[in-house]
Amino acid sequence: MQTEGLRKAQAALKQYFGYSAFRPGQETLIASLLAGRDVLGVMPTGAGKSLCFQVLALLLQGTTVVVSPLISLMKDQVQALGQAGVPAAFINSSLTAAQYRRTLERAAQGGYRLLYVAPERLTAGDFLSFSQHTAIPLVAVDEAHCISQWGQDFRPSYLKIREYIDALPRRPVIGAFTATATAQVQADIAAALRLDEPQTVVTGFDRKNLYFEVRRPPDKMRALLQILRDNPDKSGVVYCATRRTVEEVYEALCSAGVEAARYHAGLPEQERRRSQDDFLYDRRRVMVATNAFGMGIDKSNVSFVVHYNMPKDLESYYQEAGRAGRDGEPAQCILLYGGQDVVTQQFLIDRGGEGLDPGTRRAVQSKERERLRLMTFYCHTTDCLRGYILRYFGEKPPHYCGHCSNCLQNFEEFDITVPAQKILSCVRRAGERYGMKMIADILRGSQNERLLRLGLDRLSTYGIMADASEKRVREIMEYLLMQGFLRSEGEDYPVLKLTPASRDVLTGRTTLRMKAAREDAARQAKPRSQADGPENPALFAQLKALRARLADRQGVPAFVVFIDASLRDMCLRLPQSEEAFLEVSGVGQAKLERYGGDFLPVIRAYCDGQERIP
Repeated sequence: MQTEGLRKAQAALKQYFGYSAFRPGQETLIASLLAGRDVLGVMPTGAGKSLCFQVLALLLQGTTVVVSPLISLMKDQVQALGQAGVPAAFINSSLTAAQYRRTLERAAQGGYRLLYVAPERLTAGDFLSFSQHTAIPLVAVDEAHCISQWGQDFRPSYLKIREYIDALPRRPVIGAFTATATAQVQADIAAALRLDEPQTVVTGFDRKNLYFEVRRPPDKMRALLQILRDNPDKSGVVYCATRRTVEEVYEALCSAGVEAARYHAGLPEQERRRSQDDFLYDRRRVMVATNAFGMGIDKSNVSFVVHYNMPKDLESYYQEAGRAGRDGEPAQCILLYGGQDVVTQQFLIDRGGEGLDPGTRRAVQSKERERLRLMTFYCHTTDCLRGYILRYFGEKPPHYCGHCSNCLQNFEEFDITVPAQKILSCVRRAGERYGMKMIADILRGSQNERLLRLGLDRLSTYGIMADASEKRVREIMEYLLMQGFLRSEGEDYPVLKLTPASRDVLTGRTTLRMKAAREDAARQAKPRSQADGPENPALFAQLKALRARLADRQGVPAFVVFIDASLRDMCLRLPQSEEAFLEVSGVGQAKLERYGGDFLPVIRAYCDGQERIP
């Protein structure tokens, strides 16, 4: 019976979504749900989490309820499902009272296979009443990490999911899906949703098409403009830590002639919607935004994601960076790091946790500070960046990926025993009362007014590293922190303290070597270029133009008609019949019927022209 169910799932995958085979993890999750078993799927962005519950909804009797946190996520997925011939709708605050009522009425009549709903709406009287009188075989929880207080994006509204399920006359099977979750967060999701012996599938976190890089530029705006010049005519997202930074970066880009949009929670809803649509419809190629944008953005052709500021944790960074390369094409993820980023994120952590009781708030903030520390180490490590991320999520990657700035950078290994001894000695002689900036100033012989006023110029370690740059001194201090020879203590004003391991360095029993780039060396790291051009580029250009016209006519983004990967496959296969067109990746029966009559003549004409060329 389960085999028959999987056969039907395979047929639905091809008929509606145009794919001939499931990706890793999808078949296991679908088979478990078909058998009535709860599941927890942890799959990286672009790995096809949504297809697990979308395909299953086509096989089950009744309406599948999908809990989703963002309006944009619901809109994108419902729009794409409509293009595939799957009846779906959403319920959230963007609907008028009349639209809300009509959607519920049609849902009660069995008009939708999938109904997306914001968590805040689950326990509303009218929606709960609808749910109690409707067959709901599956509740799919998207972005499930939002239910965990130990996750990077805890949303108290997600706690309503359990209350909602408990109020149903018959418990549905539950599927929880997320792109980023450590083992602790996975366990928390299962407990918070009361998953019943769930089938847990973690397909791996690696996105091989993404190039990772950390830069520490003296001028972030100049560095950002260079990245945009290096990616002409490509679509990208620039994430900023605060609304103010979004405004500053947006204004600077517009002044430089960049077609940019902006998005943050402080803008009027109408402007946010317009900015989002301008980006999705390729009217603006760059989106400058806070983390309020992007968790549910399904735009497939994002070629780069730049973090103008360091995020608060690796979960947030990997999820936001994962907006790039959803179509499988090579894409860049570049983080522009500055020391002020740590201060900004610490400030945001200290202000967070509103609505939580004091004890829970302290526990959550403590965990967030630990994650911030690990995020900071990512910005300073000389090891493989991809490996650092994957190890954080519990994997055991190789030490070299060949596709991140650290693996492509020419590092040299230096003996830093003597400089380390100087730094540790300075921390001790200064009474373990100062932070990195002051210690670096003492070592380099700064004439800082506060330093002189405190008499720190009289320390024996004053000026003993005058020949070293502040950058190199801080690099060594960061290395000592990461390796446990120093520790940072204090939340508002962190100060450096010695550790038991410090003694072995000071006495010479431990020799230290650190990898670092030569200070006078030019940057060596270069990302792998975008994928080779498509087969038959002239045809590709024609198909893109046709796609743009069809999308404009329907009022949908171009990628909703076909993603670039589908157009590339058309250029490779050159289908000239309906049967051959169905073999193209991403072409199902609904898209054949909707678009075959437009695309096939263009392909045939191109092939006829090619054949006549002598």
